[in-house]
Amino acid sequence: MSGYKNINNNLENRFIKYTKIDTQSDASSPTCPSTLKQKNLGLILVEELLEMGIADAEMDDNGYIYGTIPATTLKKVPVICFCSHMDTSPDCSGENVKPIIHKNYQGEDLILPDDHAVILKMNEHRDLEHQIGNDVITASGTTLLGADNKAGVAEIMEAANFLIKNSEIKHGEIKILFTPDEEIGRGVDKANLTKLGADFAYTIDGETLGSIEDETFSADGATLTINGVSTHPGFAKGKMENAIKIVSEIIEQLPKDKLSPETTQQKEGFIHPVGIKGQVEHAEAQFIIRDFNNEKLKAHGELLESTVKSILTKYPNSTYKLTIKPQYRNMKEVLDKYPKIVKYGIEAIERAGIVAKPQSIRGGTDGSRLSFMGLPCPNIFAGEHAFHSKKEWVSVQDMEKAVETIVNIACIWEENS
Repeated sequence: MSGYKNINNNLENRFIKYTKIDTQSDASSPTCPSTLKQKNLGLILVEELLEMGIADAEMDDNGYIYGTIPATTLKKVPVICFCSHMDTSPDCSGENVKPIIHKNYQGEDLILPDDHAVILKMNEHRDLEHQIGNDVITASGTTLLGADNKAGVAEIMEAANFLIKNSEIKHGEIKILFTPDEEIGRGVDKANLTKLGADFAYTIDGETLGSIEDETFSADGATLTINGVSTHPGFAKGKMENAIKIVSEIIEQLPKDKLSPETTQQKEGFIHPVGIKGQVEHAEAQFIIRDFNNEKLKAHGELLESTVKSILTKYPNSTYKLTIKPQYRNMKEVLDKYPKIVKYGIEAIERAGIVAKPQSIRGGTDGSRLSFMGLPCPNIFAGEHAFHSKKEWVSVQDMEKAVETIVNIACIWEENS
């Protein structure tokens, strides 16, 4: 047992304070961070870290937060980093978030006050079955909550404060990293791993209580450009080759009963159109391609290209360009080389009195890319649910268990060194 207690509701108070700060990222922005408002939270976090005694806490020009909890042991222990992201998703408003604590939840429908059409029902959110008697936090119905990933930020901050105040707990040097822009895929673009100086890491950005994730999709992004033939529509017979219609026909030809997000689950991959724009003469479509297996990922890209070529045979005067670029790879390739990282994570969860649930992520995390940048990094639960939506929620009790797990991880690495 870690010995951690949520004294004076400090954990939920931290979390609520952070959620009220708008930190939405913006994929259309070229800057880092993509939105300056992310630094508003960053400044508060640095101030709090300094106040609790983390003397080297700082935020760099790109909005990354670094800090060190000094070792309390003479043993030579690997340096462990705990990482969460500060930004929230652009998919749903993050402005004027009004968190609500629903005390002693008893399974009732949670009708959110600012939009009564937004209702959390247990039959739609199965993990609510495990929250009877707990305190569930939601937003008010017009915004996301921001538990993704401010729950993780609050949990790391609370664990850091606990370890600083309880120096009799033996642990090695611990690093803290808070990143911007994870939600738009740029979370570790400018992370300075030399400055960080960690050997291994854990992102605190998972969903269900007890989950630990050591596997993600491998991911590619594809851009398809069609150059058609434009002419006056009044005199277009036999001449016009409409690039918009060609792109639409290609998308229509892709499989509908498989290889799409809406028809796949577990380890099944997909080809997913995420954007389309253009005119008669020139049109462009953006795709994301996902699979847990790199060979299958490659095959999905080849299927997309063969579909394009097949459709283009009907349009002899049109041309295409398909560019497929890697985005991230399955972190399991790296983590399998360092089995202790996941093993100690599972033990830490079990010490908190929880059943550990090893899982795969149908997506990616900062840990995906950190692993391939030389910092092996699985993902630990933060308790966040229904993220990127107005129905997002987290429970205080699940967050408490996440704090316990973080503290336990630090102790276990020291014990086994």
